[in-house]
Parts: sequence; structure tokens; C-alpha cells
Amino acid sequence: MQEDIKKALEVLRSGGIILYPTDTVWGLGCDATNAEAVKRIYEIKKRVDAKAMLVLVDSPARVQSYVEEVPEIAWELIDVSDKPLTIIYPDAKNLAPNLLADDKSIGIRVSTEAFSKTLCAQFRRPIVSTSANESGKTTPVNFNAITLEIRNAVDYVVNFRQDDRSEAKPSSIIKLGKGNLFQIIRA
Repeated sequence: MQEDIKKALEVLRSGGIILYPTDTVWGLGCDATNAEAVKRIYEIKKRVDAKAMLVLVDSPARVQSYVEEVPEIAWELIDVSDKPLTIIYPDAKNLAPNLLADDKSIGIRVSTEAFSKTLCAQFRRPIVSTSANESGKTTPVNFNAITLEIRNAVDYVVNFRQDDRSEAKPSSIIKLGKGNLFQIIRA
């Protein structure tokens, strides 16, 4: 795993794109503060940039670096969640502008999976995480389900967990609004 982390960090720091395992499905990733790298992921996915992508961080404390004000309910949701949870926060900051939704919100997930959590911690910035498929196509449930076109479009493919055949599932998604209002997007 350490060699993969080292190589992935080199690619991320140079503005490249990685294909990597997360706490949910395999993801396409890049430096979430680099607008050119984010643009490349939209191109690989053949996705319009009006459809925002989420980012991974390594700890709850890191969330406040990328959101103007973290609603109190967010801390409670992170604490009680027993499966991967993406929270969509209003008023994102310090991220590539083309990564944000039209309303300036951003989805952030605190990773608990060994590889992506370590990668985020050592990178010290959020990493884009979007499913490794073309927009509108089926989300791959494990590495073998990722098309060669996607694999060949990235700058580095992580070796760690490629042989894991278990079927991953996407995260739950909750959108937070002002005044502790929230909406369940995906349970």
C-alpha cells in the first residue's frame, strides 16, 4: 500500500488523475483545489461540469477548511453514521470553482477506508472522488467492472485492492441547509 500511496501522491501533486479504491466504489481522483485537474475528470467522465462531484477528507476536523460554516448537525451525523456518508454543505470555500454545484455547495465525505484515508492525510488537501465510469453508465461495483477506456484515461491506477471482488455500494447522501435543515438524497 505504501508504494501506491507514494506514487498516487506524486501524480496528485503534479495535477494528474488517479484511479483509486475508496470507502465505497473505486473512484477517479485529483487535487480538489486544482481546477485544471477537475476539468480533466469531467472530460474523462464525459460529464457536464454543472453536475458537481464530491471530495474525500481524512478527518472531520478537515471539513471546516472547505466550508464557510459547518452546521452543528453535521458533527452529529458524522459521529453516528455507521456507513459511508457524504454530506452536502452550503457555502464551500478553498476548492476549485468548477467542482462546486451551482448553489456553491460541496459534497464531503470523511473516509474511513485505509487507502483513501491515508492518501488524504498525506496529501493534506481534499481529493475528488467520483465513480470510475462515464456519466450515465452503470457504476462499477469493483475494479474488474471498470472499463479499459477509464483505466487508460488516468495517470496512475492504484494496485491496492484490485483483487477485491466484493461489490461496493455508494455512500448515503444528506444535504444540509441553513438552520440545521436537511434533506436525505440517498439513504
